[in-house]
Amino acid sequence: MNGVDHVEDKVVIVTGAGSRTGFGSRVSAMLAARGARVVCSDVDEAALRETVAGIAAQGGEALALKADVTSIDDMKTLAATAVARFGRIDIIVNNAGVMPLAFFADHAAALAAWHRCIDVNFKGVLNGMVAVYDQMIAQGRGHVINLSSIYGNFPVAGAGVYGATKAAVNVLSESLRVESRGRIKVTTVKPTGVPETGLAGGVVNRAAVVGIVGQNLSEFVQARTDFVEGRLESAATDPEQPGCLFLPAQYIADAILHVIDQPWGVSVSEVTVRATGDHFLL
Repeated sequence: MNGVDHVEDKVVIVTGAGSRTGFGSRVSAMLAARGARVVCSDVDEAALRETVAGIAAQGGEALALKADVTSIDDMKTLAATAVARFGRIDIIVNNAGVMPLAFFADHAAALAAWHRCIDVNFKGVLNGMVAVYDQMIAQGRGHVINLSSIYGNFPVAGAGVYGATKAAVNVLSESLRVESRGRIKVTTVKPTGVPETGLAGGVVNRAAVVGIVGQNLSEFVQARTDFVEGRLESAATDPEQPGCLFLPAQYIADAILHVIDQPWGVSVSEVTVRATGDHFLL
């Protein structure tokens, strides 16, 4: 390591940047604090402006642009705005996502949420990749970071559609890496369960988590309940302890910053970050 800061002065697009509980807002603020120029996008304009205002208050540089990842026109406008403002696009973090876990037997209640999941998690990532592709190829370099999930590793009960969208993200990511041959670096980030992101709010059937915890279901449900109600022992949420069960979202954001903070010739292709004591089988 030569001590060079590979984040400073980078132009970075972050989707889903309006969420104060998820990764997008944190990553945007951390990038700006390191001297990156950040183009923040989200469908929630009020939350988006809050993210950018927080960055500005800390002396960082960021641009807010409302965009729906399911719209290729929105994503192309986002990319064009980044180029018009900053002259290039170094990185895109395709972070926006939803998690409607449900069994196929739940189709009557889940179908609309599943269709939305496909539009956001799969088409949204594809739209982000397509929107920046020509610019990155013309520059001769770029970096695409796609948020996937451990649910994309193997098929499990209760996550047929959600897992399929994340598996699709894995395939999209690796295919771009193979095709671009170094002109575009590609990183797939696979978070495990991070309660504070709020993704669990989109779950259609709470029992559908069984696929990822298996025989640990009862223990997981009890720990999750204790966590939500503030009864979980402090060691279980302390990242300094080997039995930590639930990680703060900050550690995923740290991992994203780490893969960005690499020389152009170094590509971290895949990252999974988990609490050492988590219940997940994947």
